[in-house]
Amino acid sequence: MMRPTARAALLFGAGVPMSLAAGLAAEPLWPFGLVYLGIALLLTGLDAILIPARRRLRVDAKIPDILYVGDRDALALTLAFDDARSAASLDLACDTGPLLEPPPRQTIRLSAGRIAELTIPLVPRRRGTAAIERLWLRWRGPLGLMAQQRIDPLDAGVPVVPNVRAVRSAAARLNTRDAPFGSKVQKQQGDGSEFDALRDYVPGLDRRSIDWKHSARHRSLLCKEFRTERNHQIVLAIDTGHLMSEPLAGVPKLDHAINAGLMLTYMSLRAGDRVGLFGFDSAVRHASAPVGGLHNFWRLQQASAGLDYRADETNFTLCLADLLGRLNRRSLVVLLTDFVDTTTAELMVENLQRLSRKHLVLFVALRDGDLHATVEATPESFGDVARAVIADDFLRERAVVLERLHRLGIHSIEAPSGRISMELVNRYLLIKRQDLI
Repeated sequence: MMRPTARAALLFGAGVPMSLAAGLAAEPLWPFGLVYLGIALLLTGLDAILIPARRRLRVDAKIPDILYVGDRDALALTLAFDDARSAASLDLACDTGPLLEPPPRQTIRLSAGRIAELTIPLVPRRRGTAAIERLWLRWRGPLGLMAQQRIDPLDAGVPVVPNVRAVRSAAARLNTRDAPFGSKVQKQQGDGSEFDALRDYVPGLDRRSIDWKHSARHRSLLCKEFRTERNHQIVLAIDTGHLMSEPLAGVPKLDHAINAGLMLTYMSLRAGDRVGLFGFDSAVRHASAPVGGLHNFWRLQQASAGLDYRADETNFTLCLADLLGRLNRRSLVVLLTDFVDTTTAELMVENLQRLSRKHLVLFVALRDGDLHATVEATPESFGDVARAVIADDFLRERAVVLERLHRLGIHSIEAPSGRISMELVNRYLLIKRQDLI
């Protein structure tokens, strides 16, 4: 569709006062308006002739097959004019569904006879099927008086799933023996109480690990190496209630919890443990028996992707009692949830205490950076002071609940969304090294 631009409207609009002024100044200048209008029409027509036609623009769009929540991807575009003499500056916009952040409008210069490449960022807000609806393209003629507009329907639905890509890349770093200090959190040897191998003693090793019986037999000092035990049972209990649907750093808390749970699942299966999934809110939404082997990771991934966002309030009494009845051996129960204050957390704490009598419980909550920023910010008005006081009250009540869990012997983690996966894996490995399960 071709249409005049704002510059063309300004060109024609400016002729009216100029013609009136010329006619009032001198009677022979009355034809000036007609001459001006003719020149404006001539320039507009010339621009309409020179503007590249819509059919000459070739657009190839490469849509990603899958998107990962909490990660960025891109819609790759290749643009070119079929006519080697055509050139223009293109304005682009992409219509997407509510599951994606609205992509920004972009402008690119498309030179004559050249191919241009452009990427439109795709940032998922939550899991589901993201709609990429249409592409809007607009370019002007050489004089900027006429503009062409084209709409290319894409009509694509892209699944948005938990961020398995980040899980695998992070897990690869964690399991690399020569990983940098601070990133490598797993030691395959030297931890735990399960015998692994004998090795020659060298200065610096713990003398208590010397095996004197085998040393006497081989007439050289030999040390025992140990490794962490395998075949532990781990259950990921993920809260899908309304508090977990709140966004944190642009992503719902539930998706942060699922990503952290998948990281722990991958590491646990790789270490030889068995992992099960338990999703709940007002009722039990999913319960799968613990399975072992890295080949079962995709099953747990698909099951976690099916945990939907719910508006229900979480019933800890009903659901944790159901979980307790399902467990037939001592397990590590990792509860990923959230709470607001001590009142709403009362039933949660009582049921976790009952669960911790037979099982090892690890409580995991996300640290709200906005609350801490509100407390630490310098107030500039009475409203800022009021918000800081309320935020500080929330933080104090959270600290009270976490301290109470600690006194009950329940392990707890509260970390920012960007660190929650690493903190969870670190705590899991520490628990295994201490033989707490």
